[in-house]
Amino acid sequence: MSLLMTFRIAFKALGRNKLRTGLTMLGMIIGVAAVITMVALGSGAQAAIEEQIRGAGTNMITVFPGSVNMGGVRQGGGTARLFPADAKVLRDLPEVDYVSEGMQSRQQVIYGNQNWQTNIVGVNVDYTFIKSWPMKYGAFFTDQDVTVAAKVCTLGINVATNLFGEDVDPTGVEIRVRNQLFKVLGVMAPKGASSSGQNQDDQILAPYTTVMKKLQGNEWLNYILVSARSANEMRQTGDAITAAMRIQHKIEPGDDDDFRVQTQDELIATRTQATQTMTSLLAGIAGVSLVVGGIGIMNIMLVSVTERTREIGLRLAIGARGFDVLLQFLIEAVVISLVGGSIGILLGYGSSEAMQVYLRSPTLISMNAVVTAVGFSAVVGIFFGFYPARKAARLDPIDALRFE
Repeated sequence: MSLLMTFRIAFKALGRNKLRTGLTMLGMIIGVAAVITMVALGSGAQAAIEEQIRGAGTNMITVFPGSVNMGGVRQGGGTARLFPADAKVLRDLPEVDYVSEGMQSRQQVIYGNQNWQTNIVGVNVDYTFIKSWPMKYGAFFTDQDVTVAAKVCTLGINVATNLFGEDVDPTGVEIRVRNQLFKVLGVMAPKGASSSGQNQDDQILAPYTTVMKKLQGNEWLNYILVSARSANEMRQTGDAITAAMRIQHKIEPGDDDDFRVQTQDELIATRTQATQTMTSLLAGIAGVSLVVGGIGIMNIMLVSVTERTREIGLRLAIGARGFDVLLQFLIEAVVISLVGGSIGILLGYGSSEAMQVYLRSPTLISMNAVVTAVGFSAVVGIFFGFYPARKAARLDPIDALRFE
C-alpha cells in the first residue's frame, strides 16, 4: 500500500469522528498554549529586568565598601571605607569614562507649609552622564559647586511635584534641609526605578562634598559609580578597577579585597536567576498538561482500535501489511498532536497578548518555546500513539473478522 493511500485512510478515519477528534486535540491545545503563555510571562519579566538595569546607567560599574580580614577573622560589612581619593584614582584609569562619588542621607525637606522625606544623594557632575539623565527644568550643578561644597541641588520629579505641585518649575527657589537652606537649580527628567529597585524620581541630587560636610559630617563615601568606555570591555574595566583599588588600599597579594566591584551583568544575573527558576517551574507545570493530553490520545486511539477491529482484520485479510496498519494509526496520533499543537500556538500568542494589554504584564514569546512545544507535542503523539498502533498491527486477521 502506498504512503499516500495510508495518509488518505488516516485522515478519512479522523474525519468520521470529528467531535471525538476535536476533544482529543483539546489536551494538546491547552498544553501547548499553557507552555507558551507561561514561558512568555517569565521571559517578559526577565527582559523587563534587564532593560531596567541597563537603562539605569551607561556601562555602569559600582564599587561598594566591603569587609576586611583582621587576624584571620572577617569583619562585618562597612568596616572598610571608600574615600574621595579612591574615586580620584579610578578617574585616571584609561578604561574608565566617568566617575562619580556617591553618598546618601535620608532627610526631611521643607518648602513653605509643605514637607517631604526623601534621599539626599551626594554626587558630582559626572553622575548625569553615567546615568544618561537629562534635565527637565534648569541646569545641573557645576564642578565649582562641588569644590566649594555649595548648598545647591536638583530635584527628582516626584519631590518637585510633592513640594511645589505638578508641572511647576522651582528653579531658583530655596528649600530647607535640616537647618540648611539649599538653592534649587532645576528638576531632573522622569527616570523611574534604579537597578536596585529604588525610585530615582524620589530623591534630591546635591554635590557630594555638601552632603559629606554639611549633612553627614563624615569623610567617607557610600559607593563610587563608574562608567566604562565600552560595553564590550566591562569585565576588563572591572578587573582594572579591582587592581587599582587593591593598590590604593595597600592590600597584599593573597589578602581579600576590602571592597566589592559589581557590574551590570552580575546584577542582571542575580536579579533574573529567580525569574528563570520560576519560568522553568511554570513551564514544567504546563508541560504536565501535554503529557496528560498524550495519555488522552492513547486512550482514544485504543478505543478506536477496538471499534475498528473488523475493519483492520478486513484490510489485513486483503493484503495490507502490519506495517501499513501501524503507520496509519501513528499518522492519526501525530496529526492530532500537531494540529492541536498548532492551534495551541495561536491560543498561546493570543493569551500572551491579552495578558500584556489587559493585565499590563510584560510578555516575550520565545521561538525556542514554540519549537519545543510543537516538537514535544509531536513526540507525545508518536510515543502515546505507538502502543495502540502496534496493537492494531498485531491483530490476527481471522480473529479480527470474527470480532463482534
